[in-house]
Parts: sequence; C-alpha cells; structure tokens
Amino acid sequence: FSEVEGYDELVLLSNIQVHSHCEHHMVPFVGVAHVGYIPNGRVVGLSKLARVVDIFSKRLQVQEKLTAQIAGAINDTLRPHAVGVVIQARHFCMCYRGVQQPNAITTTSKLYGTFLTNPAARAEFFQLIGTTRAADPT
Repeated sequence: FSEVEGYDELVLLSNIQVHSHCEHHMVPFVGVAHVGYIPNGRVVGLSKLARVVDIFSKRLQVQEKLTAQIAGAINDTLRPHAVGVVIQARHFCMCYRGVQQPNAITTTSKLYGTFLTNPAARAEFFQLIGTTRAADPT
C-alpha cells in the first residue's frame, strides 16, 4: 500500500465488483464489496482497496472467508482505527443447483476496531453503505 497522510475520517469505497468461484461447487459467485476504514495516520490510494478485493477474489473461495481475508489484510497492513468489509453476492450454485433461488443474495460482513466497539461509528459505516448500495449486486 502506498500512503497518503492527513485524513482521519471514514474512507469508504463502495460497489467494488467481486467475481469469484465457490470452492465447494466450482461455479461463480458475483457481486459487490463495500470496504471502509478509519485511518490511523495511514491513508492509501483508493485503487489499493479495489486491488485487495480483486486479489483475494481470484482464488477459489467461500464468501465468508473472502470477506474476512479482505478485512484482515487491510487491518494487518494499515493498522487503522477501524475496518469494515461487506460483500453482497449472487451465487450461481443457488441459481442452477438444488434450491434454484436465482434472486437470493448473500450478505457477509467483517468488522475490526472502532466499528466493533463504537455503535455510532458502526452505524455511520452501515448507513453510508445503505445510501450507495446497488439494488442488484450483479
């Protein structure tokens, strides 16, 4: 991550495209990621957040693990006051196998730091995601 200094409020990058493959069924899941953090002296270029999502998405994945890996990498690298990652995705295994629910959307989240301990910070994070969330994550 390259650094930019001097900003100490919530940084949120929304609607980052997610394209991955389920490690259980080897079929795609697609959607969007919302990545936010509260800097602790280190601010990165926005493209770096999208790259982290892309790097972990290229592996065979389950959405829960993908969400945790993205949040963990940002937390470990930047050591911010808070990190939050939310992924909303449509799983093709839900469309074509078994229950056949093509409109089902899975939402996962992983929070660190102030987003866990401060209800106002957590509410701001989820409120901003709510105002930018795409109606259809695909």
